[in-house]
Amino acid sequence: MTPKIITGKKGQGSKRGRGRPAVFDRAVALQAAMKLFWERGYEGTSFDDLISAMGISASSFYNSFGSKEALYCEATRSYLEWSGQWFFAILNDPSIDTKTAFARLFEATAEEFTRGDHPLGCMISLAGTHCAPGMSNIRDMMAEHRAFSESAMAARIRKGAADGDVSKNIDCDMLAAYYSAVARGLAVQARDGASREKLAQIGHLAMSAWPAG
Repeated sequence: MTPKIITGKKGQGSKRGRGRPAVFDRAVALQAAMKLFWERGYEGTSFDDLISAMGISASSFYNSFGSKEALYCEATRSYLEWSGQWFFAILNDPSIDTKTAFARLFEATAEEFTRGDHPLGCMISLAGTHCAPGMSNIRDMMAEHRAFSESAMAARIRKGAADGDVSKNIDCDMLAAYYSAVARGLAVQARDGASREKLAQIGHLAMSAWPAG
């Protein structure tokens, strides 16, 4: 029996299958899975852990999400949609210059990586760096996501060079690679228990490497 999934409107999905209700809020279940993957990684999260955290049966899981890998891909997209809101809002803020955008990005990173309502660090930075040979698709997917954020940084720096607030003589791609590496390091620091203040200080120090105009 295919479960009826709650979409947020009261009164939907009231049928029951055998044994337990086949009704659940898909968005809530997806968020639970995302946080579990974020905390434990793909291989560190078992199927039993997932259905327990999501509050659904095995049949509901397969009917609604297909497979663990498909769920991981969807959970990753959900994370990117959430984190992209603050990341791109700051990075592409037209009211500030490029250096200020990066400085504010590191301030926000220190805050977001140490919030108490979700796992520490960054789901993308910490994911897929060590995978079994058969999971190269997961590793490659996460590497592509990391490369995308770095390319967004490079695009912002190139725009700054075109606008005149960044020196035209700098290597935009290399500067973006440097600041991307710092951001990834902040994710590891946060996961290891570094304070928000320490992360903010690291970001502030990294900004001292910004090339002079």
